[in-house]
Amino acid sequence: MATFLKAQVASLSASIFDFLTTLVCTQYLHFWYVLGSATGTTVGGIINFSMGRHWVFGAAHKRVHHQILKYIMVWGGNLLLTTSGVYLVTHYLNINYIISKIIVTCTVGVTYNYLMQKKFVFA
Repeated sequence: MATFLKAQVASLSASIFDFLTTLVCTQYLHFWYVLGSATGTTVGGIINFSMGRHWVFGAAHKRVHHQILKYIMVWGGNLLLTTSGVYLVTHYLNINYIISKIIVTCTVGVTYNYLMQKKFVFA
């Protein structure tokens, strides 16, 4: 349970940077919301990898190259799920992209990301 809670703290921390990046990209740099969301997901992914490796799963002693390759594969799935989810929820349910991003990111983070990091990336 402690690992799950630490993973959620890391996910929340990464999500804060993800959302801030998304907002800056869309509101100030005028990116299309899907591109802004993808950029935010990238920033959040970098932060989440670092926190997962060093703090959540205590896997800093393992080879970083293997972890990075595994994480990139998992992160690619995350990027696809999050970006397409934000588009689908925003476009078809006519919900503001910020609310869509919150819904999709939380759902993907608690399910897909946690399981894939625990069982595959940092195992």
